Amino acid sequence: MSRPEDLINQLRIDRNAPEPAPSRRGWWIALAVLAAVLVLGGGAWAWFGRDDGVEVETATVASIGAGGSASVLDATGYVTARRIATVSSKVTGKVREVLIEEGQHVKEGDILAYLETTEANAQVQLAQAQLAQAQSQLVQAKAQLRWTESDYARQKNLAAQKLVAAATVDAALAARDTNAAQLVSLDRAVKVAQDQLDIARIGVDNTVIRAPFTGVIVDKAAQPGEMISPISAGGGSIRTGIGTLVDMDSLEVQVDVNESYIGRVTPKMPVEAVLNAYPDWKIPAEVIAIIPTADRSKATVKVRIALNAKDPRIVPDMGVRVSFLEAAKPGVVAPPKILIPAAAVHPDAGQDVAFVLKDGHAERHALKLGGTLGDSRQVLDGVLPGDTVITTAPDSLKDGDAVKIKPQD
Repeated sequence: MSRPEDLINQLRIDRNAPEPAPSRRGWWIALAVLAAVLVLGGGAWAWFGRDDGVEVETATVASIGAGGSASVLDATGYVTARRIATVSSKVTGKVREVLIEEGQHVKEGDILAYLETTEANAQVQLAQAQLAQAQSQLVQAKAQLRWTESDYARQKNLAAQKLVAAATVDAALAARDTNAAQLVSLDRAVKVAQDQLDIARIGVDNTVIRAPFTGVIVDKAAQPGEMISPISAGGGSIRTGIGTLVDMDSLEVQVDVNESYIGRVTPKMPVEAVLNAYPDWKIPAEVIAIIPTADRSKATVKVRIALNAKDPRIVPDMGVRVSFLEAAKPGVVAPPKILIPAAAVHPDAGQDVAFVLKDGHAERHALKLGGTLGDSRQVLDGVLPGDTVITTAPDSLKDGDAVKIKPQD
């Protein structure tokens, strides 16, 4: 059995005893905590500190004039319609019902809208009453003429028998002639009343607005309850048309050609047209006519161009680039003409450059430029058709910078 002194000695700390060996388990725990902190810190930096690049606007490099014919002249213009009408009524009135919407196809004679017919119907009823009155007077005059003719014949026989005076016969003759003249006048009055009725009915028909030709509604200009008039009344409260109708089969291109180069253009000359909205679609066309007048302010001459392709993608007022082509030469293929937006070209260290979007980064390309075509520049070397070039970016943009396309509003 241990003594109390021995138990007390066991509780004493031996300060001269060697220190125990450190445990490896503690080191592993410390290393794991440090690694977790580094991973979390790196992830936070990657999430909160990452750089998505500056926002830029872009455009696609286009090409025109490729094929068996070389381009002798390039120009820009717009798609126009030769047959376009603001459809209105023949009379001033209030719109009762509108049957059209934008984009609706209509045929010639289709009803587009109705005007109120209260006054027009009243005019018809008045004309009908006037016609009935004239017809009644005509019937009465015919009966009166028959009586005066009989009376004249009777008085003439009595005068032959010396039973009445000659003055009585003359009075009967005058009465007959008067009634005959009155009958002619009333007959004409009946015809006038009939014409007035026909005119009144035309007035009712004029309250119905119909399509003058087959086409597409591109603008709805009036609503029920508004006043409409075929002529402007000088105020904004009266509409001058129910809508705008365009014959899509009459679409053509009109371009302004510099008068210095108009000699290169001839009627029936082949043309290649490229819509700004569809840069990869080359539309065959030909020159219709050269308008024989010049614009002195712009020193240009207007040229009409017929599109040889009909397509619903072609709509009025679209921008278009055209290439006037020379006659095709067998075995000779003209190279395409590459066009880049002028906004994508920047001067840098004495040369023209453009930034091409590649894998989310701006890539600097030196350019060799040709002529100017509208808002575009011809590129002889530096970019290829289909490349995406940066048109709007900060002035600090450099080669290799990360960029992202600005979202459309």
